[in-house]
Parts: sequence; C-alpha cells; structure tokens
Amino acid sequence: MLKEFCAENFTNIPAAISAGAKRIELCDNLYVGGTTVSIGVLEATVEYAHEKNIPVNAIIRPRGGNFIYNDTELRMMTTDVLEFKKSEVDGIVVGMLTEDNTLDYEGLSTIFDLAEGLSITFHMAFDELSLSDQFKAIDWLAENGVERILTHGGPAGTNILDNLAHLKELIAYAKDRLIILPGGGVTSENADKIASQLNVKELHGTKIVSF
Repeated sequence: MLKEFCAENFTNIPAAISAGAKRIELCDNLYVGGTTVSIGVLEATVEYAHEKNIPVNAIIRPRGGNFIYNDTELRMMTTDVLEFKKSEVDGIVVGMLTEDNTLDYEGLSTIFDLAEGLSITFHMAFDELSLSDQFKAIDWLAENGVERILTHGGPAGTNILDNLAHLKELIAYAKDRLIILPGGGVTSENADKIASQLNVKELHGTKIVSF
C-alpha cells in the first residue's frame, strides 16, 4: 500500500519517509486545510525526496476558507503552477468550485493546461459537492486528465470509518478511470483496516506513518 504523507513544510518529511511514506503531499498552514508553500520549501523538499525516490505533489491553494477563487487568485495559482514546474515537482493538488457549489470548469481547465506533464490530484473540495454532483465530477475530472481525487467520503469532522460505504460507491463508479484516494482521519493505526475494507492501494494522511 502506498502511504501518502500530508506534510506541513519540510520539517517532518525526513522522519515520515524513514517511517514508510511513499509519496509526499506538500502544503503549508494545515490548520486551514493546507495552502501553497514557498518556492524555497518546495525546492528543498523535492531535492530531498527525489534523492530517496519519493514523489512530491504540492498543493496549489492561495488561502484558506472556501474554494471559490476570483480572477486575481486564479492568476496567483497559475503563477505558482508555472514556478512549481521549474522545481521538478511531480504533481499538483488543486480544487476549485463555483458559487453554485459545482466544479469551476473554466478555472480548472486553465490550471490543468498549465500543469501538462504533472500528475493532478483534485483535493477535498470534492467533499463540498452534493452527492449527485460528485459522480458528475468524477466523469469530468477523469476526462480531463486528473489522476486521483482526495476525499474523506463525507463532511469534514466525520469519522472516516463511518464514510466507508460512500467511499466504496465512489471507488466503484470511478473504476479504473482515476484513483479515489481516501484521507482525513487515516492513521497508522487504522490504515490497514481501511485499505482492506475499501480494497485500495493508496491512502493519505498527516498521521499515516508513525514517527
């Protein structure tokens, strides 16, 4: 099983990799759900992780709060994508919604075009969608080159073990088109149980490895 460690800055990355993390999701400000890191942090992380043959996916999110971004914020995100590509990052993690709480197709298409050649993960903004829109989103994201969707399977604050039934539905619907990546409450203690019950090969969390 691939354990993706959600890292706030560089600090705990060496310990996480030593403890078995096989991919890094890099962000800042975890207390607001993660925001974009500085170029300096990104470059140091990529250099260290690549020496260990560990890929790095970096979040593109200019602020905490909702996932509805104006034109100025979109320009910030596009700049970050272009700069991050220069660092040889392996992928980006991004999510954008409209005021109607649906996918921001226009904004996402802009980001996806600029991120060509990188792995793309749609982050937990997915969990803000209605249940019916989640299945529509899987269709569109798969058609537009997204490799995985990071989801808790339910509202923030719920126990992920209570969301397994819905996660199974998402996994079955996605089939082999993209990866459903369960996260939010996955720990080193419950990861094996969750992976077994969902029959998944990847899990995500800030406590997915113990160190």
